[in-house]
Amino acid sequence: MKVIIMGSQGVPAKYGGFETLAEYLTLLLNKKVDFTVYCSSKSYAKKLKTHNNASLVYIPLSANGIQSIPYDIISLFLAARKSDTILILGVSGCIALPIFRLFYPKKRLLINIDGLEHQRDKWKESIRKFLKYSEKLAVKYANEVIADNKAIQEYIKTEYNKESTLIAYGGNHASKIPLEKSVKQKYSLPDVYAFKVCRIEPENNIRMILEAFSLLTIPIVIVGNWDNSEYGKSLKEEYKNSSTIFLLDPIYEQNILDQIRSNCKLYIHGHSAGGTNPSLVEAMYLGLPVIAFNVSYNQETTFNQAIYFSNAEELSNLVNKTKEKELKNLGNKMKEIATKEYTWETISEKYAAIF
Repeated sequence: MKVIIMGSQGVPAKYGGFETLAEYLTLLLNKKVDFTVYCSSKSYAKKLKTHNNASLVYIPLSANGIQSIPYDIISLFLAARKSDTILILGVSGCIALPIFRLFYPKKRLLINIDGLEHQRDKWKESIRKFLKYSEKLAVKYANEVIADNKAIQEYIKTEYNKESTLIAYGGNHASKIPLEKSVKQKYSLPDVYAFKVCRIEPENNIRMILEAFSLLTIPIVIVGNWDNSEYGKSLKEEYKNSSTIFLLDPIYEQNILDQIRSNCKLYIHGHSAGGTNPSLVEAMYLGLPVIAFNVSYNQETTFNQAIYFSNAEELSNLVNKTKEKELKNLGNKMKEIATKEYTWETISEKYAAIF
């Protein structure tokens, strides 16, 4: 069976959720499936021919931003010549599906629509309308729509009257390991701290979290791309002198990230848009106590077993009032859910079933 994976930056994975998904599908299913993965040449200085026994094809465009549209469209038409089954990650290039179906009516398209991109605050109104329309076409022309969260599955049913397959993400690539003294010193980490890793975007409620922790004695460490936007730069400048707030640049080395993350006292998850967020699933698998923003996506991911906040004052009060024993029990609940629901072995078998 031949399957082409397109829509991500590619493999080896070193970026986000879609890339990690492609990494583990090719790693765990390569004896059953002959994979080809389309990769952005902009993201890889070294161009490998294969990875995890999957063939790699490079497209000379970025997989993010405005270039993601031609990147996906070119990938889609190239893929049609090589395989009858195409896994599309995201909806950017789905604007071309009406034309694609004229030429390739029998190709099998499996589309993971991601986390309702058109709802994100960072996009202008025109881009939101484009993404919404692309999503509509993705759902219409897909042979199989994949939702990564039950709330998104329900949205697809309500909005488009179409059934979808629920498949989330794995988190068991994250490891719980001791914090080395050298790492602690390098990043000037406190002995006890809360933690968050994310893109620095408004819908991740970064300002709300910073406001809450500016009033608390327990420090918070946040890893993110602060210098990629005016929003991030302004927050970094505003809170740079706080003694309880540690703003770290992106950390792409998994071992270092795991050290810092797995030794925190609690994990703060502020995402308000999207579906099942990979960083939340990873935190759950590490057995971290999770305090999450109160939206349906986070409730569904944590099976309503986490602690939830809606504003800075509420978050501050929850952090203050939650006792050590409660945090330990919460962490155990998160680990139990993730071990059952969010391992790559479980996720890959669900994909294998629809391949």
